[in-house]
Order: sequence, then structure tokens, then C-alpha cells
Amino acid sequence: MTRNSDKSPPSRRDFFKGAGLAGAAASVAIGPPAALAQSPSPRREALETLTVAEADTLEAVCARLIPTDEHGSGAAEARAAHYIDRALGGALAPSREAYRSGLLALDARARGSHGAAFARLTPADQDAVLIATEKADPAFFALMRGHTLQGTFGDPYYGGNANFVGWDMLSYPGVRVVATAAQQALDAHTKPNHQSAYDIAMFNRASAARASLTPIGNGPLPDLMQDMSHPDHPMAMNGGER
Repeated sequence: MTRNSDKSPPSRRDFFKGAGLAGAAASVAIGPPAALAQSPSPRREALETLTVAEADTLEAVCARLIPTDEHGSGAAEARAAHYIDRALGGALAPSREAYRSGLLALDARARGSHGAAFARLTPADQDAVLIATEKADPAFFALMRGHTLQGTFGDPYYGGNANFVGWDMLSYPGVRVVATAAQQALDAHTKPNHQSAYDIAMFNRASAARASLTPIGNGPLPDLMQDMSHPDHPMAMNGGER
């Protein structure tokens, strides 16, 4: 990817890198090119928690929060909605009712303002509904935004970041237990290894499975993954089989 000139706006990938993913919801106003907008959606996995109607709405929401564009894949290709559907039966279970009522209200807002289900609206109309939802229910909008980020950029073990498209978007080379001096250089261009943390023997798949099925208060799944003192964190000091 070539660097943009000083007069050009930052690309979507530069935005994600520079903002540390903090402002991904701002991409709601960015529309994909017509050719990409008409490309077939990735095949949906079997639903685990959401209804078909809820999944249709959520997949459309995720696709607008982190849209596919001329620079590459987005939340749709990363299967962020699949991550959310799966996690709502485990670590994100406390958010299940919020999704039930929130998606219902969002779709009703789309029907009331644009005369069709949210999933059937044009990208521009979907953006308008999402902006209205952020104003009407900022807590639910933030919940969807945060979980979409998790499903796009988290470890693929948890059901999102399919084919590592999220990590590729950020040029993240992947999890490594050993890195050479050259790989640690600030200007290093390390080849992605496309490997989950749980593909590495020293990490504990049993712990990861327990974490993915156990509700963690009202917090999102990455709270566990960011807390290295937690015994189920793959980088915990007592990591390995117990």
C-alpha cells in the first residue's frame, strides 16, 4: 500500500492504525464502491444464539460500521456478526437481551423512516439509521460498535477475524512466541503467519474454551484477553496446561 500524499485524506487502514481502532464507528459514513457493494456476502454459518431476523440486521450493521472498500475487506468478510452470535451464548450472554431489544428497535426505526427492513436499505439509508440509533440509544450503538471491533480484529479462535482479514487490514503479522531482532525493528515488514494464539502449543485451548463459554460480568470478551493476570489469559504467568 502506498502512503497517501499530504493533500489526500487518510485511508481507512491508516485511520485504523492511527486511531488505535478507537474511532471505527466513524467509518459508518464511508460507502464502499458500487462494484464491491454488489458483491455476494460471505456464506453465513449456522446461527447459535440470534434469530434469523436479528442476524440479518446485525450483519448489515457490522458491514456498515467497518465497510468493505477499495482498500480491502471489512467486518462482513471478517464474520464479525458470527463472533457476536457465538459469544452471546457464552462470554457475552449478559448482552443478549440488549441485542434482542436493540436490534428490534433499530429495524423498526428503519421501517418507520425508510419503509423497509434495515438489511434491505441502501448503504446511505443504513448509515442514516445508524446515526439516528447512535443518538437515540448511544449505549446500544457503542455495544454493537465494540463487539464489531472485537469480531473483526480479535483472535480467530473466538469466531471472528475469518481468514485473518482483520489482522491483514492492520498489517499485524500475528502471534509469535519468539521474534528475531530484525522482526522487532521499527521498520520491519514481517510476513504474516496467520496463526491463532491457540495454534501455539504453549497456550491452553481448554482455558480458551472455558473463557468463550463463561459470562464475564457485563464486560466484553477482550476484557479477559487484556487482563494478563487472569488465569485463563494465554499469556498468564502460569500459562500452559493445568
